[in-house]
Amino acid sequence: MFGLIKTWKELSARGIMGINRRNADYVLKYNKRSLYPIVDDKILTKEKAIEAGIHVPEMYGVISTEKDIDKLASIIEGHKDFVVKPAQGAGGDGILVIADRFEGRYKTVSGRIITHDEIEHQISSILTGLYSLGGLRDRALIEYRVTPDPIFKSISYEGVPDIRIIVLMGYPVMAMLRLPTRQSNGKANLHQGAIGVGVDLATGITLRGTWLNNKISKHPDTTNSVDGVQLPNWDGFMRLAAGCYELCGLGYIGVDMVLDEEKGPLILELNARPGLNIQIANDCGLTHRTHAVEARLAELAEKDIEETVEERVRFAQETFGHVPPHV
Repeated sequence: MFGLIKTWKELSARGIMGINRRNADYVLKYNKRSLYPIVDDKILTKEKAIEAGIHVPEMYGVISTEKDIDKLASIIEGHKDFVVKPAQGAGGDGILVIADRFEGRYKTVSGRIITHDEIEHQISSILTGLYSLGGLRDRALIEYRVTPDPIFKSISYEGVPDIRIIVLMGYPVMAMLRLPTRQSNGKANLHQGAIGVGVDLATGITLRGTWLNNKISKHPDTTNSVDGVQLPNWDGFMRLAAGCYELCGLGYIGVDMVLDEEKGPLILELNARPGLNIQIANDCGLTHRTHAVEARLAELAEKDIEETVEERVRFAQETFGHVPPHV
């Protein structure tokens, strides 16, 4: 018992945030329940982002009912690659990535050949709520397939790496690069075996990673180092993440973004209950950083000042960056 108390005190001293503190002090405090549909439904998120002029993967079509499945052929006409995903899915479940067409069939990103009927069956499963939050009926979204920037080829296995930034009241507080592995079946999901790599908020340079809750420095499939990689257009990612506060109105969110080879930074989705493994990837607790933001907000409130997206990003880089910002 004494050992557990000692461990808890050590974690608390380092600012490690547990799930109870996250829920009570941040999710419940800063996230209005009425706004959850904006982030829980990928279609609503995408529509809001488009209205705000924020770049997202292009939406080819939406299938809402079994009868709509007949529209699939016309939706994907002219597209040799595309992604099918549940609007209210979580953890990457239910997502089907088509990389090419082959002899009247389709080739998935892993190289498996499937038929049009199999894609329709997947969509039907999505509609029944098989992958949705709470098992409720869902909609299927067909969208542009992101082509990862070449910088990720040496440190990722298939799939699309993504970047998550935790944002409190518009201030980025911590960032992580998530890299697919063979074990995660090419998905950037930590619970399925993807790698989480901390990212310096000031520069966008990757730090050491975590894989299956163990610290690592090399990708298990490519054996290349995952640390010391300069992510392109980092300031663009930071501004995108900070601007999502105005986009959705939720005060505590995880912003998931991707870097497309042609289109640059794109918003993938928002999460109102972001996980806590990001702390392991950064070897740093969230609580000290969130307290610093709350202190900043209190200071600004006394002066009746609201900072712009650029000012919030600058504060985050100067306060939480491991090295001075490069701008």
